[in-house]
Amino acid sequence: MHTELVTIATDTAQPLDGAWYEPEGGATAGAVLLFHGNTMNFYVGAPRFLPPALTELGFACLAFNRRGHDILSNRNSRAVEGAAFQTTGEAIADNEFAARWLATEHGYEAPVLIGHSNGGFLAVQHAAKHPETPAMVLLSAHAGGSVQETLAPTTGLLGGDRTEEFRTQALAMVAEGRGDDLMLLPGWWYVLTANSYLDRLSTMPNTVATAPQISCPTFYVRGDLELRDAYPAEDFCAAAGGPCDVEIVENCDHYYNDREDVISDLVAGWLKRTLIDKS
Repeated sequence: MHTELVTIATDTAQPLDGAWYEPEGGATAGAVLLFHGNTMNFYVGAPRFLPPALTELGFACLAFNRRGHDILSNRNSRAVEGAAFQTTGEAIADNEFAARWLATEHGYEAPVLIGHSNGGFLAVQHAAKHPETPAMVLLSAHAGGSVQETLAPTTGLLGGDRTEEFRTQALAMVAEGRGDDLMLLPGWWYVLTANSYLDRLSTMPNTVATAPQISCPTFYVRGDLELRDAYPAEDFCAAAGGPCDVEIVENCDHYYNDREDVISDLVAGWLKRTLIDKS
């Protein structure tokens, strides 16, 4: 495959960086948008290990950073960016910028969507707004809504059993005009602004509640070492407005460590059966 680093403009001075993968000889099966997980980026995880299998099928692939990539980062100055500052609205907008780039620069108006974790959650929202989406693969897409907060005492995320304490702290910081100041958490993702913390608790749509709006074929994958309630494959499948297949992968954690080949084979096989063999 041919790989090219690309830059995608947004409505701010902060662009999106990514990689454009094309099969040798050109794409024959269409294009795929790859959405990375929370605090991750386009060169780790599924957006990195899937393109070889996808281009072999004939798909061109765009893997890109949302503005909320990594936890904290900087590019050409000491001004910082990253997931510590992200909002749900910004993430949804970034996927729109990437889709527009794909259509404008390469003519693909209706790409396949593949998202891991928070990227899967965002893929559901993108597909709900774009019924022309031909197919979607959800790799451990999280439940959205208030589920993450409900599970916080079990998972330790977002402050764990101290979530209410941190919510109070964040509200006070915002009231004092310090909403963009960083606050530390005892667990993942360790540091974020007061505004971002409150946004995470209050603005995320519910993934299963959105499922009836999804009409395209969907493949929802979860590892057997993950919490069912956090990554509700079966519930999404039952509620989906279109056909949905579920695969629970044995001996598999949230990041697919040592199971990358299994995931690649599952995703490629499903896309071949669902789109290529029927074309």
